Amino acid sequence: MNFPAELKYTKDHEWIRVDGDVAYVGITDYAQSELGEIVFVDVTTVGETVAKEETFGTIEAVKTVSDLFMPVGGEVLEVNPELEDQPELVNSDVYGKGWIIKVSISNPAELDELMAADEYEKMIAK
Repeated sequence: MNFPAELKYTKDHEWIRVDGDVAYVGITDYAQSELGEIVFVDVTTVGETVAKEETFGTIEAVKTVSDLFMPVGGEVLEVNPELEDQPELVNSDVYGKGWIIKVSISNPAELDELMAADEYEKMIAK
């Protein structure tokens, strides 16, 4: 499995990539492989400020629906528009075109509480 070193990870299997004053959030390679074929992504929090570890949406696979959790607090600026017609991008390009939301981070210090790639890898190996 692939866990890029430039990303930060949560215990709930989300990743975050900071790009200037915004960040992109998605689910990890591990999470998408556990869920299986993604068929729908539902995010209804655009324009809202969501606290760290609160639910910002759901992701639906063929056999299950899972909540999506904010890695850090912030305002949900945008949902990836490509996922509406191609939710399978979460499976095929999990760290690229498969990003789920773009956020404005409220408290950058919360990034320090997230896991580095090696820490995340150790957590899922247990």
